[in-house]
Amino acid sequence: MFDTEPLYYQVGTELLRRRGFEFTMDLQRQMMGRPAPDAVGVLINAFQLPDPTTVLIEECDAIYADLLDQGLKPMPGLFELLASLEIAEIPFGVATSSKRRFAERILQSFDLMDRLQFLLTGDDVSRGKPDPEMYLQAASRFNLPSSQMLVLEDSENGCLAAARSGACAVAVPGEHSEGHRYEQAFLTVESLSDPRIHRLLAR
Repeated sequence: MFDTEPLYYQVGTELLRRRGFEFTMDLQRQMMGRPAPDAVGVLINAFQLPDPTTVLIEECDAIYADLLDQGLKPMPGLFELLASLEIAEIPFGVATSSKRRFAERILQSFDLMDRLQFLLTGDDVSRGKPDPEMYLQAASRFNLPSSQMLVLEDSENGCLAAARSGACAVAVPGEHSEGHRYEQAFLTVESLSDPRIHRLLAR
């Protein structure tokens, strides 16, 4: 719905800059779609950081909160897609690895919270993407088998999680998804306005 990865790239860059290291796109690729402890673990392993995971997460959260004040733009085609879903009476929800407080802050700023059937966040699962737990929970919230659920994902880990749950995974790569592999996706599109998404939903 929102391409937060440029902000996360700034977070990683600033966190490592303070420690004399350089953040890279390859690191971000490994971290995308993972819950905070797993994502920070990538950095700890890559640079043998001595900081406790909880300390690094708190620092990342503080940097991210400041960046959110600069605002986010919705992905192209988002509101048109949501309107189409509502006209067709197709329920939709959000399943994100982000923390609930940040997800709610973003969604509320665009008056989207009341339009969702549910919001699942990284706080609601014990195993993050690419584990399918997030999307198995989402299917349960819809009261549907996961095979009847369509998932839009911008990360390799997210598509893997969706596909492993049995859902129909559609990859919508963003600017920071370069190098991601989407073999598990049923379809890869350039934006949320791609008519193929609407045709899948109609089925």
